[in-house]
Amino acid sequence: MIPVLDLFAGPGGLAEGISAFITDENKPFDIRLSVEKESSAWRTLRLRAFTRQFKNGLPTEYYEYIANNLGNNPEEQLFKKYPKQAEQANKEALQFTLGDDCNRKLDDLIKERIDVSKNWVLIGGPPCQAYSLVGRARNKGNSEYRAENDLRHFLYREYLRIIKEFQPAVFIMENVKGILSAKVNGELIFYRILEDFEQAGYHIYSMVKKRQSDSMPDPHDFIICSEKYGIPQERHRVIVLGVRKDIERKPGTLREQEKVIVEQVIGDLPKLRSGLSKQQNNDSSEAWAAVIQDEIKLALSSMENQSLKKKIEETLARKLQGNSLDRGINVLKSTKGLYQNMPAKLAEWYSDEKLLSVINHDTRGHMNSDLARYLYCSSYAEIYSQVNTRSSPRLNDFPQELLPAHKNVNSGKFVDRFKVQEKHLPASTITSHISKDGHYFIHYDPAQCRSLTVREAARIQTFPDNYFFEGTRTQQYVQVGNAVPPLLAKQIAGIIYNLLI
Repeated sequence: MIPVLDLFAGPGGLAEGISAFITDENKPFDIRLSVEKESSAWRTLRLRAFTRQFKNGLPTEYYEYIANNLGNNPEEQLFKKYPKQAEQANKEALQFTLGDDCNRKLDDLIKERIDVSKNWVLIGGPPCQAYSLVGRARNKGNSEYRAENDLRHFLYREYLRIIKEFQPAVFIMENVKGILSAKVNGELIFYRILEDFEQAGYHIYSMVKKRQSDSMPDPHDFIICSEKYGIPQERHRVIVLGVRKDIERKPGTLREQEKVIVEQVIGDLPKLRSGLSKQQNNDSSEAWAAVIQDEIKLALSSMENQSLKKKIEETLARKLQGNSLDRGINVLKSTKGLYQNMPAKLAEWYSDEKLLSVINHDTRGHMNSDLARYLYCSSYAEIYSQVNTRSSPRLNDFPQELLPAHKNVNSGKFVDRFKVQEKHLPASTITSHISKDGHYFIHYDPAQCRSLTVREAARIQTFPDNYFFEGTRTQQYVQVGNAVPPLLAKQIAGIIYNLLI
């Protein structure tokens, strides 16, 4: 077995894919330690570590636990019944913040659980808030912000310290594209990071473009466009592969695959309606349909686009009225009909025939006015969709009656504030912002008139259907948005394995 240490692990997307890699009917990678500081992500990480202790199938109690979509108490419902597996999960998944106070503890655990005299693998992605374009734009608005004082810029040094101290055979570091242009004291930080890794004794490689010489690759060569590799979203991330210089083999690159579209991975899930955030005492499907009808009627009366008007009216008349859709808050018992639209390999990856319900698949409430906007946007996209062309409306395509009541609505900024995840294309990037509102993640089906659920976002991120996310719904969204797609990680594992066999 090849030991793996996962730092800044989040809910475990990288580890999930790497641990799932199979060769000759064996799984060669063994996750020995995973470190995450955020409580809900750590609980998800620990629960998944628990499942990995069962080599011959998960116990019935696990399916019963996740079927209720409640979570948060595995100690009583699972861990007491399986104490040995729980003990191993608690040893594997660690909750603490990397830094001076915890370095000795982590170092001792590495020495205890990983034989560093043999080949082992380090994976992880230092937090990206300081590098992301959104985060940097927010920092610009803070007159007291100083990049050189933002410790998040230097969390990679904790990663680097482990590399220097324990010399893994291979490491994988993932981050957002914004890291390529982030600066501290006028210096591009990404160049510093690459130089630090080289000086620590590693050759640095891209996994999408072969290194042609001894000179450092172009920074943009490290961007992996996930949609090219069978991931149903246009997720573009920087992923660096480091190989210790004494290893003579050269790494291969990822093989491009046929694109996977949104409908293939979420079209089979049970149809749901959104909730009514302002009507908690009467949140029925009838009240929901009535609110949408009322909110959009003024816009319909002035709408000049007859095709779009007809589409919306048909949805109102035939699909919303009298259609008793559930919100998914009650247990969705039926898993029949799942995976029918998927290619066989994807169905095999997502499916688990022992599942008792569709987990993490419930909707949040939306403002009444947003329901009308979501109906308009999804109807617009359905009318104007063209192969390989995005067709979500921009704010200047909205009827006046549906424009948000924002001061900057006519400023030309945030013109694509509302975006449909169109069924015939890969999704746009699932980000942690999905936890804030659903405007950028509108379901393509006008009859459902809502944003994506956690399970739909997890499907787009390629988490298997038995992967349960702990915490509140908001915390679950954040976990999914911050993760590395496991199915991409599985492909990366193949490159690592071929270096070490």
